[in-house]
Amino acid sequence: MGDLSSSWVLENQVTGKKKGSQILRQERRGQRTLELILQQKETDEQMQEAAIEKSTNFENSVIGKYSIWRRDYESPNADAILKLMRDQIIMAKAYANIAKSKNVTNLYAFLVQQYGENQRVIGKATSDADLPSSALDQAKAMGHALSFAKDELYDCHELAKKFRAMLQSTERNVDGLKKKGTFLIQLAAKTFPKPLHCLSLQLAADYYILGFNKEDAVKEDVSRKKFEDPSLYHYAIFSDNVLATSVVVNSTVLNAKEPQKHVFHIVTDKLNFAAMKMWFRISAPADATIQVENINDFKWLNSSYCSVLRQLESARLKEYYFKANHPSSISAGADNLKYRNPKYLSMLNHLRFYLPEVYPKLDKILFLDDDIVVQKDLAPLWGVDMQGKVNGAVETCKESFHRFDKYLNFSNPKISENFDAGACGWAFGMNMFDLKEWRKRNITGIYHYWQDMNEDRTLWKLGSLPPGLITFYNLTYAMERSWHVLGLGYDPALNQTAIENAAVVHYNGNYKPWLGLAFAKYKAYWSKYVEYDNPYLRRCNINE
Repeated sequence: MGDLSSSWVLENQVTGKKKGSQILRQERRGQRTLELILQQKETDEQMQEAAIEKSTNFENSVIGKYSIWRRDYESPNADAILKLMRDQIIMAKAYANIAKSKNVTNLYAFLVQQYGENQRVIGKATSDADLPSSALDQAKAMGHALSFAKDELYDCHELAKKFRAMLQSTERNVDGLKKKGTFLIQLAAKTFPKPLHCLSLQLAADYYILGFNKEDAVKEDVSRKKFEDPSLYHYAIFSDNVLATSVVVNSTVLNAKEPQKHVFHIVTDKLNFAAMKMWFRISAPADATIQVENINDFKWLNSSYCSVLRQLESARLKEYYFKANHPSSISAGADNLKYRNPKYLSMLNHLRFYLPEVYPKLDKILFLDDDIVVQKDLAPLWGVDMQGKVNGAVETCKESFHRFDKYLNFSNPKISENFDAGACGWAFGMNMFDLKEWRKRNITGIYHYWQDMNEDRTLWKLGSLPPGLITFYNLTYAMERSWHVLGLGYDPALNQTAIENAAVVHYNGNYKPWLGLAFAKYKAYWSKYVEYDNPYLRRCNINE
């Protein structure tokens, strides 16, 4: 019995010691937490004071805008005041929400007033140089307000909760703005600017008023020999944009060593035919030969022969473009809108697959898009040995990008069994076509076969590049990259040296050089070939 009592006393003593140790540990942990909170508060205040102190050297007379190419961007503290004031707004909003939830109305109103003042002072500033001289005083005042709010409301758990809610709300706003931005860019990219519309109308009106339509019929008969002479350098340009086409022609001729040997075959639609004829009647380069044709005059190009024309006229495709089950709203249609661009409904976009029929007497032709600029003599391209291939093009694949699986539906066995998903893509825009080899291999027949297979759009979406990749599969010769540099219509970070050294630069993408969307740093390559002193351009307010 005595042994049992001794054992019980000893056990209680051990348990008591353990509880005492636990209490001491909890007290020490609580003390350490309090020290860390005080230390964090002190650190926050020190950082805030350091930022304000560093800003006292701010010189408001410095003029400049925020830019990643500006030298002062190399300094991480180049815009200390602006960054501080933006951070203060975020903190003030968090504390204001907490104050509101705790019914501390006076403090809530004070914080709202303070961050509103911060927003007013910042305005549209993108750097410290854009801030008014009162910015520093406001940053200090806001700092004192936040210090007071911390003393009154600091609750780590509550603050973290508010920040999470603010972050989720901001992410939703950012996502919404991204969708809206994508939608608006696609919308702007597919519109035809009013000045260009004016240009076409003015040119067309004068063409008929001055009776040039009768004169041109006689003139073309005289030039017929050059149009069909295979020893000359022939170009195909299919476009409904007069100004863009003029830049392609001007830039090619001005950089040619023997411009008299260059022949341009321009095909446009019925709506722009008179305008295109008028422009090249009054503004054609002196030495080059230019032919302008109306696609509606190609009577052989009809729906019984041409698969894509039959599809474009079908009720199903019209429904895809125009009915409500494929909305062009911001919420659902930003992605679809890309494939509802009017160019996909234009036969001009698909005429490139009928080059031997359009030019039966030619052996080779260089196809050019209307959104390119030529910077070097292109005559050497006719001397490139394409090793029996039909299409000469610059490849666009880099690592895993721009390969066949980006453009074609490899979940469909018709695609996966016939093509390599990792095959390198290439670009339309500047393509040398061997028309003799084309006819020998019946390339247009291959195109028709796959276009018929894709009537329900399950092999690829719309456009001319996917069927081009299929049609010229294993028949494309990879040209040197410097012949054709792409991306000026979507990539703001292209290598400047590559652009300068390129024979052709291509504004593929939404940011076309004739639109307000265009990247300012790339526009000069295009605008240097625009005849801004032309009376038609001045009349339609087309300026640099």
